[in-house]
Amino acid sequence: MPPLHAEASHTARVYTCQCGRTTFFVNSRCLACGTALGYHPERATLLPLAPGVEADTWVEWGTPGPVFVSCANRDTPANCNWLVPHVDGEAHGRLCRACRLNRTIPNLDDPARPDNGELWGRVEQAKRRLVSALLVMGLPVASRETEDTEQGLMFDILRSTEPGKHVMTGHDDGLITLNVAEADDAKRERTRQAMNEPYRTVVGHFRHEIGHYYWYRLVEKTEWLPRFRDLFGDENQDYAESLKKSYEDGPRPDWPLHFVSAYASVHPWEDWAECWAHYMHMRDTVDTAVSYGLTLNPAQLDFTPFDAEVLHLPDHPEAERFLAFLNHWTQLTMLLNGMSRAMGQPDFYPFVMPYEVVAKLHFIHLLVAETGQAQTIVSL
Repeated sequence: MPPLHAEASHTARVYTCQCGRTTFFVNSRCLACGTALGYHPERATLLPLAPGVEADTWVEWGTPGPVFVSCANRDTPANCNWLVPHVDGEAHGRLCRACRLNRTIPNLDDPARPDNGELWGRVEQAKRRLVSALLVMGLPVASRETEDTEQGLMFDILRSTEPGKHVMTGHDDGLITLNVAEADDAKRERTRQAMNEPYRTVVGHFRHEIGHYYWYRLVEKTEWLPRFRDLFGDENQDYAESLKKSYEDGPRPDWPLHFVSAYASVHPWEDWAECWAHYMHMRDTVDTAVSYGLTLNPAQLDFTPFDAEVLHLPDHPEAERFLAFLNHWTQLTMLLNGMSRAMGQPDFYPFVMPYEVVAKLHFIHLLVAETGQAQTIVSL
């Protein structure tokens, strides 16, 4: 049973402490030996730490430098384990690459909502996973508040405070708003069932909304726009009217033949954002599988692989690598769906990819790869 393998994966989700024991993305301390841990976003790795010469500073275990400080949110309900270079920490209020993106967070001292801190912590954990993947993909990630006031990114993590004034999750000109109630499992599940959605998670929301942001950054007013329209449609069609029609009449009956989800059929912008989210699902899940050394035996899977003809550019020099990634992802989801069913749980990946969606995913991959900074995709 050959393992999944990566020639140049930079998104490992399993790490090693200085004591040799396994550590994980969310850890701030080794559970085996107690060594302090910190995530280095530029190197995409979790470092074992030793105290620096100055108070409240850290260096990587066994090396003389560079010097780090912990994110200012380490001892807050956000429980952030990311590191900040000591030399520029004060420029951003000692907030890490992920936390400095926040413009607004919930009121942590609201006596009427004592769970705000716990819910915010869950949201921040999902956002750190999002940001870590974006950095590895080589995409621009900068705070609108302190780094890029023209095209940067910012988050409002809000909670409804008055009846009838519901916080809507969405994107608007670089601002992503998330209702912190999405981190309440019971409430989110009720919404998922009411909306008849097969999948609804906090990290899924982030991946979808960040897709809208990168459409404006990477597609609008670029040479990619005509190719986008060929695949996704003309984004100039009335968005409000498209949304109204979908809510009143439901999704188009043939959506499973053309779209990755019912919501993707609402408008080209939503189709793009849904496909972007699924591309990120694929990359992060495969990286995690690689990190754990997960094995697959194709002989045990009844699977008809995709061929190059379904790709956006079948003759692209890297087409076969993407195709191998896609086919192994599909086999991986078959395995994980089977395991979920064995536990009486919903399918891990409750979606089917039509050929048109595969072409859209390939388009997104090419766009990411050609931003000039992206790392090599995981090769399976």
